Amino acid sequence: MEDKRNIQIIEWEHLDKKKFYVFGVAMTMMIRVSVYPFTLIRTRLQVQRGKSLYHGTFDAFLKILRADGVTGLYRGFLVNTFTLISGQCYVTTYELTRKFVADYSQSNTVKSLVAGGSASLVAQSITVPIDVVSQHLMMQRKGDRMGRFQVRGSPEGRGIVAFGQTKDIIRQILRADGLRGFYRGYVASLLTYIPNSAVWWPFYHFYA
Repeated sequence: MEDKRNIQIIEWEHLDKKKFYVFGVAMTMMIRVSVYPFTLIRTRLQVQRGKSLYHGTFDAFLKILRADGVTGLYRGFLVNTFTLISGQCYVTTYELTRKFVADYSQSNTVKSLVAGGSASLVAQSITVPIDVVSQHLMMQRKGDRMGRFQVRGSPEGRGIVAFGQTKDIIRQILRADGLRGFYRGYVASLLTYIPNSAVWWPFYHFYA
């Protein structure tokens, strides 16, 4: 029986780098815009005490919309978009590591295992501090305090004020926890994503 599994593996040298980075960022941004409000709602539901503020996803959506408008569903979004950098760093690290490991082993499993783990290490080192800041911004709301930190008021909600709030949050994290405060949950993230990525890629190529 003819083996039909002869699928070409796309390596770093095969990629059109310009298209890869441009389309990769554009597609990720479109997805991020679509799902960010639900990420914000999920985060608030997870940290609230019981049902003190929201009774569920739909209730939270309506209350945030009424209190803060559409912009309320995108608190911390501008900061969160910097995680797009980590996504590109992930793929770049993965491809370059595969190329490096190829000098020592031609096993596709070994290349994928090492590259997948290395890519997650780099990506999470960039993502975690950004997530910490953006999640504190998600907790900002009119009325009751939800998070550890409270920023200055933003009566008009303009973009420049949002970045002012970002600086305010960064200063408060530094005062309270120092640089370590930006890496809360870092080890847990590594233990989650490194094994997942290291195993996922070899299985991807295996099933391909």
